[in-house]
Amino acid sequence: MNDKSGIAGTGRRRVWVTGGNGMVGRNLREHPRAARWDILAPSRHELDLADRRAVGDFAREMRPDLVIHAAGQVGGIQANMADPVGFLVNNLDIGRNVIMGAFEAGVPAFLNLASSCMYPRGRDHALRESDMMTGELEPTNEGYALAKIVSTRLCDYIAQTRPNAAYRTVIPCNLYGRHDKFDPKASHLVPAIIAKVSAAVVEGQEEVEIWGDGTARREFMYAADLADALWRAAEDPAALPQLMNIGIGDDHTILEYYDAVARALGWNGNFRFDLTRPVGMHRKLSDVSLQRAWGWTPPTALQDGITATIQFYQQQAQVS
Repeated sequence: MNDKSGIAGTGRRRVWVTGGNGMVGRNLREHPRAARWDILAPSRHELDLADRRAVGDFAREMRPDLVIHAAGQVGGIQANMADPVGFLVNNLDIGRNVIMGAFEAGVPAFLNLASSCMYPRGRDHALRESDMMTGELEPTNEGYALAKIVSTRLCDYIAQTRPNAAYRTVIPCNLYGRHDKFDPKASHLVPAIIAKVSAAVVEGQEEVEIWGDGTARREFMYAADLADALWRAAEDPAALPQLMNIGIGDDHTILEYYDAVARALGWNGNFRFDLTRPVGMHRKLSDVSLQRAWGWTPPTALQDGITATIQFYQQQAQVS
């Protein structure tokens, strides 16, 4: 979708949202604050972000006031392990093209969405922004993490050398919600659980498999809450720290996420633990001290978010 309506004479600012048809992009466009902006959200067919020249031409022609960069090749452990080359190269290309295209076109503000995968593995404490690039990355998603680190540092360098350019990076924790991917081969943990337990309900299965022993801890935020934070940030990007986590500040075990989904679906079966499967980092929790100082906390409770996501999943299943 390339929404150019109302650009002339409205007095509203113009924002280019990359990945506008992905989960983050769609949640951004559905948010009430989106009505305050003229949104450019070209589809992949309309603008190939891997095409450096096309991206630069688009930025110069449209001259947005802000870019929210949410595009990229994303997925869970299975997807990252199956295609490490794609996760590295495609995200490197997209990140470089969009950031430099915007910078060279004179776009004054940029919100770069990075990933908590950038943080070192094996840390027991909540992950602070200062932890980035201080240790070994998690091997199961290293390619994706490296690409995101490069984009983050590029925004840092632009901000350092061009003080009037408000190029900032936010690091969301893991996300779930409306418009998520629910195929277990490509999805993150929560949507994969929803798909697996939903199938157990439909097929009358009494057992669902969990990778690992279920004790690894993860932090997941409802995607509409991230959209709320990003629109708040869009009002004054220069007021953000150069790098800031956006998250819950709390985490749950993988088994607790399975229990929450099972409870929402009314499934009373048993879980079987496959200890031969990889689970990634044992714990990945964001330190949200800077976020709280900025004055924002996510409004959606876990069970409420999971219930809403299940409703979306079931609606999509009925449509298909």
